[in-house]
Amino acid sequence: MVNQPAPVPLLSVVVPVHGVEAYLHQCLDSIRTDVPAGERDAVEIVAVDDASPDRCGELLRAYAATHPGVRTVHLSSNVGLGPARNAGLEVAAGEYVWFVDSDDWLPSGTLPAVLDRLRAHHPDVLLLDHLRVHEDGRREVDASSPLLRGTPDVVRLADRPQLLRVQHTAWNKVVRRAFLDELELRFHPGWYEDIPFSHPLLIGAEKISVLDRVCYLYRQGRQGAITSTRSGRHFDAFDQYDRLLDWVRRRHPDPRLHAELFGLMVNHMLVVVGNDDRLHPHLRRDFFRRVAEQYRKHLPEGGYPLPGGVAGLKHRLVGRNSYLAYAALRRAHRLAGAARRASAAAPASTAQPPTPEATPATRPDAPATRPTR
Repeated sequence: MVNQPAPVPLLSVVVPVHGVEAYLHQCLDSIRTDVPAGERDAVEIVAVDDASPDRCGELLRAYAATHPGVRTVHLSSNVGLGPARNAGLEVAAGEYVWFVDSDDWLPSGTLPAVLDRLRAHHPDVLLLDHLRVHEDGRREVDASSPLLRGTPDVVRLADRPQLLRVQHTAWNKVVRRAFLDELELRFHPGWYEDIPFSHPLLIGAEKISVLDRVCYLYRQGRQGAITSTRSGRHFDAFDQYDRLLDWVRRRHPDPRLHAELFGLMVNHMLVVVGNDDRLHPHLRRDFFRRVAEQYRKHLPEGGYPLPGGVAGLKHRLVGRNSYLAYAALRRAHRLAGAARRASAAAPASTAQPPTPEATPATRPDAPATRPTR
């Protein structure tokens, strides 16, 4: 008798698991039941129990015992999201890998579309669209989703530079495993681990394909999620951006690329510093100071394209390390927003028309301007 080698899966779906007992079955079922009939050998699920404090480890063992194609890794201590993904990657056998978070899930029809596109285009990276799903069931298009529209079959970042501004997460990208190894990319410990992982994928790829359909449902507002947790660990973002920009300097020293990433970094840091769900008020001044340090450390020699409106003003205040002016602007902006909401909620006969709000404008074609320091 000759033993035939097991077929190599086309796709490994790596699912890191920690503290998601209420959502785990929904996630795994959405992947497993979406595999097309006759394609069971094409997809494997690798679920990583990151020493979850609830019943997730037990649930994973039971799930794998009754569902072929599901493999589990059980870590003896909690290592965090990035290293847990690395642990799953080490045992994944697929030609492509997709990192799916265990509190999210896939809409029906996703896997057939993904498998078809991988076979048709053989990309280094396949970019996917998603929706944000709120606790009340409301579904919201991400602000960056329109950047995916109208992309030709296969492109490079130089052809579609706006793709660098698509949400920088691991879960909206399916990646060729050998390409990951070529770039020597793995996840780093700490929060915001997607930053030095996601951008290099697009920068280094020779072939990027875009699947312009909703392939991922991103849960919002879950207790324990990083984006809704007040913690000093949001300061991890500074080290992650250092890693990203150091990688770019070593591997792709392009001043235009540096300027684009610098602007994205400042935008992201301003989102964090202004978000009450992430930073306690007593940490806000120190975080702003660190943003200003990061600004001076990485400011491109030739400047960078400033956004317009209120966003551009905030960039300038960061460049000057003017926390008091920033805090006053933030307070005034919030008071104006509260007044507009109150006015909109008033009876139609008494409500005043809302005052237009200055909207941050993206100006990728603006001349590179070096803000006053």
